[in-house]
Amino acid sequence: MNGVIYRISGPVVIAEGLQNPKMYNIVRVGKEELVGEIIKLDSGRAVIQVYEDTTGLRPGEPVVDTGEQLSVALGPGLIGSIFDGIQRPLDKIQAKSGDFISRGINVDALDYKKKWEFVPVKKKGDAVKQGDIIGTVQETGLIEHRILVPKGVSGTIESIKEGKYSLDETVAVVKDDVGKHNVTLVQKWPVRIARPVVSKLPPNVPLLTGQRIIDTFFPVANGGTASAPGPFGSGKTVIQHQLAKWSDSDIVVYVGCGERGNEMTEIVKTFPELKDPKSGKPLMDRTILIANTSNMPVAAREASIYTGITLAEYYRDMGYSVALMADSTSRWAEALREISSRLEEMPGEEGYPAYLGSKLAAFYERAGRVNLLSGKIGSVTVIGAVSPPGGDVSEPVSQNTLRATRVFWALDASLANSRHFPSIHWLNSYSLYLNDLKEWYVKNVDKEWPELYVKAMGILQKEAEIKEVVQLVGYDALPEREKEVLDIAKSIREDYLQQSAFDEVDTYTSMRKQFIMLKSIMMLDQYESARVEKGENVDNMTGIKPKMLVAKMKYTPEDKIDAMFEEFKRSLEGS
Repeated sequence: MNGVIYRISGPVVIAEGLQNPKMYNIVRVGKEELVGEIIKLDSGRAVIQVYEDTTGLRPGEPVVDTGEQLSVALGPGLIGSIFDGIQRPLDKIQAKSGDFISRGINVDALDYKKKWEFVPVKKKGDAVKQGDIIGTVQETGLIEHRILVPKGVSGTIESIKEGKYSLDETVAVVKDDVGKHNVTLVQKWPVRIARPVVSKLPPNVPLLTGQRIIDTFFPVANGGTASAPGPFGSGKTVIQHQLAKWSDSDIVVYVGCGERGNEMTEIVKTFPELKDPKSGKPLMDRTILIANTSNMPVAAREASIYTGITLAEYYRDMGYSVALMADSTSRWAEALREISSRLEEMPGEEGYPAYLGSKLAAFYERAGRVNLLSGKIGSVTVIGAVSPPGGDVSEPVSQNTLRATRVFWALDASLANSRHFPSIHWLNSYSLYLNDLKEWYVKNVDKEWPELYVKAMGILQKEAEIKEVVQLVGYDALPEREKEVLDIAKSIREDYLQQSAFDEVDTYTSMRKQFIMLKSIMMLDQYESARVEKGENVDNMTGIKPKMLVAKMKYTPEDKIDAMFEEFKRSLEGS
């Protein structure tokens, strides 16, 4: 039985008369059939958050319960697409309604007319269970889409055949004790429910990004969680672009959650033009974009990160490493706050709902490197940008995010203003994965790596202490040993931590090159310390050749870095 609208408050609509409504069911609201979701049941009435503009709705208009939860379509065609917060493709919306999204518009998330070449990897008579891979489809030039047995299906393959199929055509039939189940190229999954896995693996493999300050000082594990809080203009989006382009993940899901329209437009325009540096093919061949701008309905903003994480989990279940960029979770939290106030819930700190922390934790908990039902290993790494007002990380969203994530990249507007990128402040940031990843670095980079990290970080911390003294007594009054510390700290900051996203060589640094660069700076430290011990002034070492070679290393191509390192060592011996 259909219901009717009883009350309207912004994006929140109260309906009465629905027959046996269930939490999180999708409903169609009003004569224009706006998309909504039941978020509360109270005394026979259903409270609905509507994902579209409710202007013009009136009490008494019909409400239809679809009986389904908010779900996404999972199948070939996701990669390279640009969706809104509830998985409506923006190109199809534009073709149907023009440059502005019409209310009540209903378009398929995927193209059901397109034929895909299906290649079986199982044969008739094979036993399969949910999550097993039964065949493949070449989705893009970079990604092989692996067709999975849907949830709740297990048994013996009765028929499976190679050929070209549309998404809803049967590619295989699985028979069990109950009956037969048709397997198609597409399946649906409710976004608020995590997809099942066998077990989580320890976070002992890093997500390599090619960004020196991240890989060396504040690494994130493959399948880990990281947050990047920072004020307006501090470089959050720049960092996420670099990670999307250079991290060693197979697939990138970028969620623009409540960002400004001009910023999201730039992403939508630039991403299709970017080349994947590893293959030379378009970056969109392994990217999904979810664009939900600040002027779109606030409820859809709340749904967008769940849409993104579900798409990421789907490709993880194929055995891929997926990186999810959420920019920014502050806008998502603001949507929670607005809807909570419309529900007249008791507000928590700064008006955010009391369940803000648990919602954030549940979202980040869906990250992980896991053993899959198919026997493969896959991962979802979640990197969330946070936009605290005025850069104040003591506010609730930042604090609850820090409790849920294990890496904190503290973005500093003063660094960004001085053109120091990535603008991650080395003294305010941290990574709780360092001990977990230590063995990997020793085994795959060099046994000296942990020692170099500790020395470099110690010099940067000592620099901060000395700078406080300099403000009191002046630079000239410092002992030569402390001047030498400042000199090496400057080299670490400018020759190592500072990295240009626009330079072809400097934009990405391999772990081998990072080790050589950091090793060289530490050798330069020993060399200058020895000269200071002999009574020489630091000012006399300004233009020495070893220091100039260290400065050139960041612009030295990977295939020439070993030769540069040998030249550096000879220069130390000859000085």
